[in-house]
Amino acid sequence: MNKSRLIAAVDIGSSKVTTLIAQVVTEEITQESSVNVVGVANLPSRGVKKGQIVDIEEAVEAVIASVEAAERMAGYNLDHAFISVGGAHVTSQNSKGVVAVSNPNGEVTDDDVNRVIEAARAVSHPASREIIHVIPREFIVDGESGVRDPVGMSGVRLEVETHIVTASSAALKNLRKSVNEVGVEVEDLVFAGLASSYATITPTEKELGCVLVDIGAGTTSIAAFVDGGLAHSGSLPVGARNVTNDLAIGLRVSLETAEKIKLNLSKKSKLADKHGKEVVEIEETGSDEPKTVTKRTITEGIIKPRLNEIFSMVKTELDKAGLINKIPSGAIITGGGALTSGVEESAKRVLSLPTRVASPEGARGLIDDIGDPRFSTVIGLILYGMSQSYVPKRSSMPSMPSKMKLPNMGSFTKIVDTIRDLLP
Repeated sequence: MNKSRLIAAVDIGSSKVTTLIAQVVTEEITQESSVNVVGVANLPSRGVKKGQIVDIEEAVEAVIASVEAAERMAGYNLDHAFISVGGAHVTSQNSKGVVAVSNPNGEVTDDDVNRVIEAARAVSHPASREIIHVIPREFIVDGESGVRDPVGMSGVRLEVETHIVTASSAALKNLRKSVNEVGVEVEDLVFAGLASSYATITPTEKELGCVLVDIGAGTTSIAAFVDGGLAHSGSLPVGARNVTNDLAIGLRVSLETAEKIKLNLSKKSKLADKHGKEVVEIEETGSDEPKTVTKRTITEGIIKPRLNEIFSMVKTELDKAGLINKIPSGAIITGGGALTSGVEESAKRVLSLPTRVASPEGARGLIDDIGDPRFSTVIGLILYGMSQSYVPKRSSMPSMPSKMKLPNMGSFTKIVDTIRDLLP
């Protein structure tokens, strides 16, 4: 008999609060799982600025509205959910742990893995910071590197390279409180960039090296992968709302009108000036007569400079981490900001990397409602939750999804190495 259960996710962003309820069905024989979305709500956010809650009462009201709308659609009541974490307070570092294999016969056990990860976790951080992820990048058994799952291997010395993501304790406390006030228990807090990667990046891209750039309204999350593991995480205090603000100021229109203009620029205009150039008709604040502005003027004069600034900040972040030359698979752009006209071209130009705009994959059901880049984080939260549920958890770290557990130097790794050698 197939196993079925519900997983819920809530993405509390600066502009929207998105709630997703999905039914996860696992085939009894193959143990393969599928995600069927049964409830979704995407409603305006309040009390959140640049990814952080600044007014708990308003945030709670926004979360209640989103959760209840999704519950009505799904016909289920939520009692727990995976929650995204974003904002400039999110930082990361890499850490190493070393232990002796405890088993007298030299076989690595789950307990050894727990101990070595705890050893890596024991890094000093201020009391104002809280660890939200300790993610193994690779294990090393008696000097043999590249091991993804050391359990059952023989050796006397076990090491692990981990990626640790931390966030402001106060910000996380406010986030938990806002969700708990709704009557929903926090299943796990997940960095938004990590969550989005589950829905947008392929295993091959992770192996070769890539960077995910999730452009939200108030923040931009960065998640860089090298050799299949998360190597750098971070969040920038700029996002798509900055583009909207620039348009509102430059065109002298309201924020609502500026947002509509931004989203409609990627569509073919029905209007043109006497020279045949596409134009946009704009109703200025305080004026009864609409004016026309060429699309090129808007994209090149207003949007492009802001996008260039965002990707320059991304490049600076990657340079500081020493990763800009280790991600030949390029940049994967997602989030609501990925819908901005010219975003792919700007990323290519500034980062000098192959670039693609990614929509979320891995779910079915109400996919027409959640098929664009704005929903990458919330769908990724569901996929993250699914991967954690079917892989035994080790200590407090997020378990590696099964698709990442590759045999050491197996055929897939050899193929990836060959491809990497061919890349410039």
